[in-house]
Amino acid sequence: MKTLKTIFLLFLLVSLAACSSRTSLQEYYVENADNPNFLSVDLPASLLNMEKADLTSEQREAMESLRKMNILAFKKTSENAAEFASEKANVRGILGQPKFTELMKVNTSYGRGTVKYLGDDDAIDEVIIYGDSDDKGFLLVRILGNNMNPAKLVQFIQALEKSDYKGEGLGEIGSFLQS
Repeated sequence: MKTLKTIFLLFLLVSLAACSSRTSLQEYYVENADNPNFLSVDLPASLLNMEKADLTSEQREAMESLRKMNILAFKKTSENAAEFASEKANVRGILGQPKFTELMKVNTSYGRGTVKYLGDDDAIDEVIIYGDSDDKGFLLVRILGNNMNPAKLVQFIQALEKSDYKGEGLGEIGSFLQS
């Protein structure tokens, strides 16, 4: 009887462990959208005002693959330093999952950063830009699209330069991190 109980408990533990999974990046955004230490901004691609821009066909194709951007910023203060360390570890844990492919790492005087993506090498569905500063906090940007092509990243950047986007919606983030 004791053996049967032991087998049942082991089966239960293995089942529970198999069911538990790490938080996804989307879940992390949703869970923290209302947290006062975070600023959450969703920007549709239409906000970039690219309809009237003089774009090449390659630039237009690159822009059409973009759907929206989700931005989540955590502002570090002396009062929330422990939560900052915990949230930074949470984000790094999520982005450390093998499903994310790293494109590059950045180290600047402002802080450290990384650019990762989800999807295939020739059809990216999501680009993630993460940067943190031990003094200011961290910024997490999700660029969502449909089959974004990494080879057209230069076309995308050139198209953004032609945009008449004036930073609507992003002023909140700058003032949030500066104040």
